[in-house]
Amino acid sequence: MATPAPSSVWKFSRTQGAKDGESFAAITKTADTTQSDPDFAGLIVRCAPRGKIDVLLALIRPFPPRSRPKVTIAATGGGTLTLDASMAAAGAAVLLPDEVSAFAAGKWQTTPSLSLLVRENDSEIKGVVALNGLREAYHSLLANCGQ
Repeated sequence: MATPAPSSVWKFSRTQGAKDGESFAAITKTADTTQSDPDFAGLIVRCAPRGKIDVLLALIRPFPPRSRPKVTIAATGGGTLTLDASMAAAGAAVLLPDEVSAFAAGKWQTTPSLSLLVRENDSEIKGVVALNGLREAYHSLLANCGQ
């Protein structure tokens, strides 16, 4: 039996927040390295304060922290969306607007993969992330939010 490629696994993690006792649960999926730029690391879905869910794109080469990149998301099987995003984690992660969390909670759970394009001034970073296993990983994340 063949072992699945490492990119097929969502990784669960918990990181400490800035405040005492604050922690964030997150699930991450590594980019498909055969179809992504070397500067694109993957997709992060994390619990945010007040019951929100944040969706972020992890980058290897950070953008300036005050950047407002344009992100184009194309789902396999149709549907393309271009959004204004902001930076998080000292420019190493692109925080997508709140409406994107609804896709992670729904439509993306039955979508094979996403093609992502992050544009900032003259710079473009492309990435592809397989979404298999998102439904289970997302439910496990929700169960750990607020703990």
